[in-house]
Amino acid sequence: MNRSRSCKNVAVPPADNQPAPGGPSRPLAEITVRAFVLGALLSVILGAANVYLGLKAGMTVAASIPAAVISMGVLRLLRRGNILENNIVQTAASAGESVAAGVIFTLPALVMLGVWSGFNYWQTTVIAALGGVIGVLFTIPLRRALIVGSSLTFPEGTATAEVLRAGDRGGGIGQLVGGALAGALFKLGEAGLGLFGGIAQGATRMGSTIGYFGVNLAPALVGVGFIVGLNIAILVFLGGMANWLVAIPIITASDDIPEGVSALDHAWQVWSTQTRYLGVGAMLIGGVWALVRMSGSLVRGIRQSLAAYRKLRREGAHATERTERDTPITWVGIGLIICAIPMLFLYGWITNNWPIAIFMTVVMIVAGFLFSAVAAYMGGLVGSSNNPVSGVTIATLLTAALLLLALGVNEQTGPMAAIMIGAVVCCAAAIGGDNMQDLKAGYIVGATPWKQQVMQIVGVLAGAVVMAPVLTLLLKAYGMGPITVEGQQALTAPQATLMASVAQGVFIGGLPWKMVGIGMGIAVLVILLDLWLEKRGTKFRTPVLAVAVGLYLPLELGAAMMVGGLAAWVTHRFGMKHEEADEAEGELQSSLTEARQSAARRGLLLAAGLISGEALMGIFLAIPIVLNKGNNPLNLGLSSQPAWPGVILLAAVTVWLVKAGWVKRREP
Repeated sequence: MNRSRSCKNVAVPPADNQPAPGGPSRPLAEITVRAFVLGALLSVILGAANVYLGLKAGMTVAASIPAAVISMGVLRLLRRGNILENNIVQTAASAGESVAAGVIFTLPALVMLGVWSGFNYWQTTVIAALGGVIGVLFTIPLRRALIVGSSLTFPEGTATAEVLRAGDRGGGIGQLVGGALAGALFKLGEAGLGLFGGIAQGATRMGSTIGYFGVNLAPALVGVGFIVGLNIAILVFLGGMANWLVAIPIITASDDIPEGVSALDHAWQVWSTQTRYLGVGAMLIGGVWALVRMSGSLVRGIRQSLAAYRKLRREGAHATERTERDTPITWVGIGLIICAIPMLFLYGWITNNWPIAIFMTVVMIVAGFLFSAVAAYMGGLVGSSNNPVSGVTIATLLTAALLLLALGVNEQTGPMAAIMIGAVVCCAAAIGGDNMQDLKAGYIVGATPWKQQVMQIVGVLAGAVVMAPVLTLLLKAYGMGPITVEGQQALTAPQATLMASVAQGVFIGGLPWKMVGIGMGIAVLVILLDLWLEKRGTKFRTPVLAVAVGLYLPLELGAAMMVGGLAAWVTHRFGMKHEEADEAEGELQSSLTEARQSAARRGLLLAAGLISGEALMGIFLAIPIVLNKGNNPLNLGLSSQPAWPGVILLAAVTVWLVKAGWVKRREP
């Protein structure tokens, strides 16, 4: 990895990206009975909690860091666990959240379309389990391509490794705990007690059009921006600006705002029904381009996996370092066949058309591999919390639906078949993006890859078994999308609603194809710019998927990441310049380098704490809401929730983050 003064590496201390605590010469216990049980249990709990959050708010909470924190606390109560044991627990636990995302973004669409009247246990479980396992299998050759042979940051993975190391050595825990408390209290005040709004935003008519700007008041997003650095943060933010400050004003210039609808609500309506598809088109091109660019590394990774397997057969396990042992590639192939056969029979049973079922299975496997790779790559860029898996799934739905339409599938069967394909691919992509974070954390702390991969499958299966009961409970209690229960407000399930409209729109019309095409054109221009910058050898680059993420996500999310990216840049540009203030040799220079590494670690730990604290509180807040039939009993019921207290508090957190990463002068 490049260790020059590049802002994207600000938070990662030099030489900390190599296997360390549990290196090849110092193996530690990893898969223990207590780690197995705790990892599976946390997968169930975190997965179930995220089902509700995702259906209610349209997003899930990344579980790697919360799981690592919980694991360290629980194992210390039982008997102090080692760093690799804690890493195994968080590896399994985070899979539950990923499975939840894959399920809730797609399967409720079948209920909304009237295909399902409820969530059949075995169908839901098979789709969730096999889709997740397929995602795990596809990450095995990707590990070498995207982690070992790449400079992608994988922000949550890097942060999780720092959390694990801080807990293991007992150093730097103050920054981690302080950040976690700040993130948790911030989330409690905003989402729990309702003391202030979670978004500072506004829109107004500007002549015949609408102008909008907003920023999400989430310390976790600022922490993610700090970890990924200014380059990626700028691109995500610019993508959002292109959508909200260019595309939406152009479209609304020719629109009449309906009577009684505010400018802000109208801007969001235009985004959700039209301009969001700019990001879908950009992701289609960006995904293909990412595969082209990483094809060499991917092929090398597969070849190395095959070579490692042959070496293992020929010379035994001792011939390969423990930290480089993946699940044998032949097992990956066998596993994919085992997963494909039940899906073939499920598709055949549902469609009652075996040629179409075979076609669906082939599309599912191909799309699952392609989009797992794309989701893994995007996770390396912006992290799994901001990884637009739903955008990847929309791209899958569009492709699958168009192919099915070309084969003559009718409008009764087509939408259902497309969603069934998309559901498996969505589970695979969610696992691909999130579990690569776990493998990155494992790579940094010196874990055994194949053991992590085994526990990823354990976590997938544990999480999958509770998806149908939880979905059924929520459907009966509240309803989803347009389905309502008298006296209660239905869970909006925004992603699933979008999936239903996309799948149906291909067969009966109504999709904004013009926006998809324009998004594809924007992606081509961004790719050309990046190639030009690469040729010039500049440090600032324009990876197209980062821009596509910005086009797809609300501007307020990109703006919050931009704040974190700017904090990283300020820290790196001014807070660390003392390292170059004196060219002295020997002890002084060594002291300055040590100070820089310590400062970078402090900043990273604080950012990791902000992410983990907000994530943990977000999960805990779901419990009283579910127990209270969808109402938040902690909410104080204030007549208004102003944004300004959140703005002030977020500014204070940002200043704290900058100061934490500031190099302190040392006397010679």
